[in-house]
Amino acid sequence: MPRYRLTLEYDGAPFVGWQRQENGPSVQGAVEEAIFKLSGERVTVTGAGRTDAGVHALGQVAHFDIEKTFPAETIRDALNAHLRPAPVAVLDAALVDVEFHARFSAVARHYEYRIVDRRAPLVLDRGRAWHVAHALDAGAMDAAARTLVGHHDFTTFRAAECQAKSPLKTLDRLDVMRHGETIVIAASARSFLHHQVRSMAGSLKRVGEGAWKIADIGRALKARDRAACGPVAPPDGLYLVRVDYA
Repeated sequence: MPRYRLTLEYDGAPFVGWQRQENGPSVQGAVEEAIFKLSGERVTVTGAGRTDAGVHALGQVAHFDIEKTFPAETIRDALNAHLRPAPVAVLDAALVDVEFHARFSAVARHYEYRIVDRRAPLVLDRGRAWHVAHALDAGAMDAAARTLVGHHDFTTFRAAECQAKSPLKTLDRLDVMRHGETIVIAASARSFLHHQVRSMAGSLKRVGEGAWKIADIGRALKARDRAACGPVAPPDGLYLVRVDYA
């Protein structure tokens, strides 16, 4: 049975998240319906990351198996046609070995969190960035972010409903960069805990506005207590940028 790998871009605003749910439309459900319209087969599409409601993707990776074999270009173009008008695009499709697994074969996941710190409300970036109406110190945020890089117990930055077996994760990168009025928090790791990136972003924002000192991030990490976390950043600014495979 052929296995196909997809690279997807989507606006998460109208979806309840990646995962198929009964309480609203999902990205997974939209892609599965498009595959059914192409092939007449009901399949399960497996994603590299289960993005939450409102979270966007520039390079989500997924795979699925079907009985029929199609050229990869046909898969890409036909799925894009059937996905309209949903804000989901198949950037690339490829026939892969059956051993490939979008989730378990991944060796790194890369996220970005975007904050726009300006007085004026967002217009073009509404729903696609966290609007903060006062200036943030991106340099202090970047210095604080370095505290979190490495192998740690991230209980403080883990959602209460997180289903991961362990809070121990290795954060390979956490950089904060300013591009004009946009602050980008770039995070990379093999895997993340539920709400980890948004929790870290919310705490770093506290540093940026001067409510926390740089050392407070380290103290929050060492507390291993969810109550020590800053406010969880809204989903609007979070993007799954890329997934790497060996």
